[in-house]
Amino acid sequence: MSYVSVQHLQKSYAGTPVFSDIQCEIGKGEFVTLLGPSGCGKSTLLRCIAGLTPVDAGKILLDGQDIVPLSPQKRGIGMVFQSYALFPNMTVEQNVAFGLRMQKIQADDSRQRVAEILRLVELHDFATRYPHQLSGGQCQRVALARSLVTRPRLLLLDEPLSALDARIRKHLREQIRQIQRELGLTTIFVTHDQEEALTMSDRIFLMNQGKIVQSGDAETLYTAPVDIFAAGFIGNYNLLDADSASQLLQRPVNGRIAIRPEAIELSRSGTPDALIRSHSLLGNVIRYRVEARGVELVVDVLNRSAADLHPDGALLSLSIDPSALCEVA
Repeated sequence: MSYVSVQHLQKSYAGTPVFSDIQCEIGKGEFVTLLGPSGCGKSTLLRCIAGLTPVDAGKILLDGQDIVPLSPQKRGIGMVFQSYALFPNMTVEQNVAFGLRMQKIQADDSRQRVAEILRLVELHDFATRYPHQLSGGQCQRVALARSLVTRPRLLLLDEPLSALDARIRKHLREQIRQIQRELGLTTIFVTHDQEEALTMSDRIFLMNQGKIVQSGDAETLYTAPVDIFAAGFIGNYNLLDADSASQLLQRPVNGRIAIRPEAIELSRSGTPDALIRSHSLLGNVIRYRVEARGVELVVDVLNRSAADLHPDGALLSLSIDPSALCEVA
């Protein structure tokens, strides 16, 4: 039995549907990510689960209980937003304890729980500081601690890392995942960042225009996109129509083909059939734009050494791993 079950959920604004028939199942202790472009309905779905946005029709079952009729306070759900929403006149300890005070938890129990959760998010040395004395990453950990301390049945994270710089984001997403696993906490995470989704999730629900177009683990979504949207959103696939694919592969192709950029190999040996148009250094990867047999492609090559760099204008041979070709609708 699923721990979270969303059944035929519908939501419209002023007669315009955000989603019309959302259905998904989430197991207990799973970390699930809602991934998709802005405006696809992922944050609205999260707010409907939290009870912050009313639904027009459908059910949301949490551990077998339909929570749609319940107020947000009675759902047993913790939520962390993009904005920290901390009380500026309260210390870290007081901010984290606020939810317990609303639950009328006794003072001794509250102090113990706050101390435990501050150690968990590595903020026990900052308990007496105020929000203006903290970095952005520390403020987000306070917001996370404030949700965790109430011991929610379900944790919802609405793009909590999007305002942070890249280094802090990477550290904090690792910390969130570690805490989630340690607590065995069922978690739904919203992001439009594919790297976050691929690295953090047990499963990903890819959304577009109010629908879940594909769901599965990271490897499945990356290697086997179900349609052209999924292929274009996950990774940097080369998307070719039938004519271009036939021209490139030099054999008849009847439908659209998606090719991963790292599945294409460039070599100085063999018959030259690919021209380097430009290249970009992406750290450990060099991304080339090449023209091969009249078709423009993106090719990702591991940056092993400067000696392996192919200059713009170079003529090379190109080969494609046949197993990496993916037909998309």
